[in-house]
Amino acid sequence: MLLLRQARIATRHRQCAGLRYAVSSSTWRRNLLTLAIESSCDDTSVALVEKINNPDQSVTAKVHFLQNITANTQKYRGIHPIETLLSHQEHLAKLIQSSLESLPLEQQQQSPSGNGEQSAVMRRLPDFISATRGPGMRSNLSVGLDTAKGLAVAWQIPLVGVHHMQAHLLTPRLVSAMEGGGDASPTTTQPEFPFISMLISGGHSIIANSKSLLDHDILATTVDIGMGTALDKAARPILPQSMLESTTGTMYGKLLEQFAFPNGPSDYADYQPPKSRGEETEQRENKWGWSITSPFANTRELKLSFSNVESTVTRILAAKKEAGVEMSDDEKIDLAREVMRVCFEHLASRMVIALEGLKGQPHVPSSKIKLLTIKQRLYRSSKRHDKIRTLVLSGGVASNGFLMKVLRSFLDARGFNHIQIISPPPVLCTDNAAMIGWAGLEMYEAGWRTDLSAKAIRNWTLDSQEPDGGILGPGGWINKDAAT
Repeated sequence: MLLLRQARIATRHRQCAGLRYAVSSSTWRRNLLTLAIESSCDDTSVALVEKINNPDQSVTAKVHFLQNITANTQKYRGIHPIETLLSHQEHLAKLIQSSLESLPLEQQQQSPSGNGEQSAVMRRLPDFISATRGPGMRSNLSVGLDTAKGLAVAWQIPLVGVHHMQAHLLTPRLVSAMEGGGDASPTTTQPEFPFISMLISGGHSIIANSKSLLDHDILATTVDIGMGTALDKAARPILPQSMLESTTGTMYGKLLEQFAFPNGPSDYADYQPPKSRGEETEQRENKWGWSITSPFANTRELKLSFSNVESTVTRILAAKKEAGVEMSDDEKIDLAREVMRVCFEHLASRMVIALEGLKGQPHVPSSKIKLLTIKQRLYRSSKRHDKIRTLVLSGGVASNGFLMKVLRSFLDARGFNHIQIISPPPVLCTDNAAMIGWAGLEMYEAGWRTDLSAKAIRNWTLDSQEPDGGILGPGGWINKDAAT
């Protein structure tokens, strides 16, 4: 036992590039620091995130380091598995090395010679490592998770394997804690549970009732592709070639917003939502003679679908080409706006249905929703809608200003003006390691650790009543409190 203790002490006081690293017992109980890694798709990201539990029971957070590198897969017209894997292998270790210079200062120690030489700088080691375990591309996840395991062993600190979607939904709590770092610290970390969650990205489109850190009822999910993917695919034939060439990635949704609304919010300031379900089903007329049908417009089914958007855009452009007519820039701008309007109103419509349906009936796994009647689908969450005060909007598409306008307008028009919409800033909406670090911090404080034998998970749901058991379903979890 003594030899093991000495080995741990030696590991935590290693000399590296002129810096000395240590863990201070004085900050252990109130401050928690994690090094976080995100590698689920094409973004390689590393962050240092600190959670400070203040004596007045308020919570503040600091992001000491955050850097992302996105794989250049433009020539493949989409995410390319091998290129993204190579990008992670090329950049992850270098990002971690860069992050070490941003570790918080612990103390300064005078040179042993006492001759006035510059003192050694003491920096804190992280208290634990956070890394995305899933869902995502298994090879890419493994690069980050295996690197995290190596750091955990080398530094003799715990590991927390983070659920990627859980991290997105918790990001506004990180933002709230970061904003509370000034004179007016919040007494709680907002948003408080329960809240309704909407995660909209290229790979995921879900609506969930988030009742606690580990308890998320999936109310609706996409039956085909994610909204982000639909917007990216629809944008490619609409956007001018110069805009397509202005980015190294393949995420064109942001460019589509810029193209459709060159003057920003003023271009959609006069937007009016459908005032009723009946208005949602009405066909929109325009001077160009084409339209895009809203998915499930005639039903109240809690399903999301976006695949028809790209196919309709392709058909409209093909018809123009066949007629020998070149689509003008003005018409393309209207087409871009209509693409987003249809997607966003479809999402807002399902959100309203979900809020109306939170009436206290037993929860049913989303995998069995198709077996239920429409009435049963509306009443499948265990929390009443009058307890829901917050809508958390996260994921890459959450940074779209027009989406926020549509959601706010829908909620106000349908009697949910008391619902507050919270969304992270754009830099934290897309995949990033800061959100992984914060989710790791919340899981760590709840007593959860990840065994070093844990493997990356390609498909991993949030819902505990799904066949895989949700967040705690996969093996590899260790409950510190249960162990003691």
